[in-house]
Amino acid sequence: MARFRIGVLADSFRLPVAEGLRKARELGADGVQVYAVGGEVSPESLDRAGRAGFRKLCAGLGLEVSALCGDLGGHGFERAAENPAKVERSRRIVDLAVDLGTRVVTTHVGVIPEDRSAPERRAILAACRELGDYAASRGVTFAIETGPEPAAVLRGLLDDAGSAGVGVNLDPANLAMVTGDDPVAAVATLGRYVVHTHAKDGRKLQACDAREVYGAFADGGFAALERRMGRLFEEVPLGAGSVPWDRYLAALSGIGYRGYLTVEREVGPDPAADIGAAVAFLRARAGGD
Repeated sequence: MARFRIGVLADSFRLPVAEGLRKARELGADGVQVYAVGGEVSPESLDRAGRAGFRKLCAGLGLEVSALCGDLGGHGFERAAENPAKVERSRRIVDLAVDLGTRVVTTHVGVIPEDRSAPERRAILAACRELGDYAASRGVTFAIETGPEPAAVLRGLLDDAGSAGVGVNLDPANLAMVTGDDPVAAVATLGRYVVHTHAKDGRKLQACDAREVYGAFADGGFAALERRMGRLFEEVPLGAGSVPWDRYLAALSGIGYRGYLTVEREVGPDPAADIGAAVAFLRARAGGD
């Protein structure tokens, strides 16, 4: 099996950025992904000297920046009227990625309808083409995170976009928890578009409508949705959920993927312990010595 690089979403530690970077190095990660929408690492927060300083800090710790997270929240790019401002904001995050030495910006784009004529799909497609072309001109890939729709629907959008600057951040847990899509089959479906992955695990607890779930997240109403319906899914430590890791990693090897498995831990009282265990879990299977 191929040796993958192992990363950590630094914000998962719930620490100031510099402390999160040091913790990632302490736990044996090769790289880090960082949120770039607000806070310490954003286009507004880091001037030229700040960007150079961030790169120097990472280099001093022996860490690469695997990706920036440029998720603007809300309904992604589903609403055409909101997209000029969101596209412009995303361009600035692409510029930041270049300055920080990474070639990937990940985001959710909204829930992609299967109906190619749906206005939401047309809005998402137009935004992805514009952003993809800009990202490609800067040597960056704008990577759509899996989860709100089956992999085949996402693949259709990618093919229609026809831009070298649009790819995939494959999160197997999102597929397993929400759509019930097979993460192993998704690797083959998305193939050459996969430029980054999240290492996360989870279980689907009951059938749910992905558009309703992600709409509730976008509008801040997910807690109310679960009060009404009961628990829909749960994120769990790596190896304790529904992602078949040995087959999934073999599938990534099979498509020639040699990039990052970036640990994301969004819940739990002790994220550092869970992340450390996840790094060890991945290192034992696909990370070399």
